[in-house]
Amino acid sequence: MVRLAGKPLIRHVFEKVVDLVDEVVVVVSSSEQREPIKSLFSRDHVKFALDDGFLQSPLVGAFTGFENTSGEYALLLPCDTPFLSAGIILLLMDLCVNMDATIPRWPNDHIEPLQAVYRTRAAHAASKKALDEGRMDMRSMISALRRVRYVSTIVLREIDPKLRTFFNVNTPVDLRMAERMLEKAC
Repeated sequence: MVRLAGKPLIRHVFEKVVDLVDEVVVVVSSSEQREPIKSLFSRDHVKFALDDGFLQSPLVGAFTGFENTSGEYALLLPCDTPFLSAGIILLLMDLCVNMDATIPRWPNDHIEPLQAVYRTRAAHAASKKALDEGRMDMRSMISALRRVRYVSTIVLREIDPKLRTFFNVNTPVDLRMAERMLEKAC
């Protein structure tokens, strides 16, 4: 399990959101993956959901999360983004009222569907439709939603000037960069 500043990445994500949401659902692709992660949350109220490990796709994980979430809205996050901004999360949540999704979008039209807020029932139906049609990408789900609000990263810079909230740790180089970012923040 990848650690940053002595903590697993998923723990960084959890600590940023636990006070912002009513429920935390962690989607894993196998029971072998679930057990070591579950041990990190022994004192916390966290629900675990097992997705179809044969179809590895963010959309499959999102579908599983929506299926196992009880709230009207769901905050979808990856487990490898240790610098999440509570301010950005709260803004996305506020802007999702009466919408099916609130999704950050870059000036080049690239979107951040894995750091977004969705109306659970609508997103569950849209993700199921996309998967039933054999489409495995998040954009297929989003295109089936009726009311999507995109929030420019230009606006989000007011809250997180360097947009560190979108920094993913996927490689050893990313991990070294994250360590340097933490050192500079201290």
